[in-house]
Amino acid sequence: MTEQILRRNEVCRRTGLSRSTIYAEMSAGRFPRNVKISLRAVGWRLSEIDEWITTRIAAGGRVERSDDRTDNRER
Repeated sequence: MTEQILRRNEVCRRTGLSRSTIYAEMSAGRFPRNVKISLRAVGWRLSEIDEWITTRIAAGGRVERSDDRTDNRER
């Protein structure tokens, strides 16, 4: 079976994430890596995006916080 490849706009639509969030989450290892499909184009495997969505739903939408962010709000 051939794996379907999604382009970024479709990944954004399916996940509800912005472009910058997708790349930030990829860098943090919390989102599937993209695959190069031509000299200037990348995409994501549909199966990996579906698995990521399923995992997020199963986790009840809990989000891992990165340790590199600090909370600067006054308490």
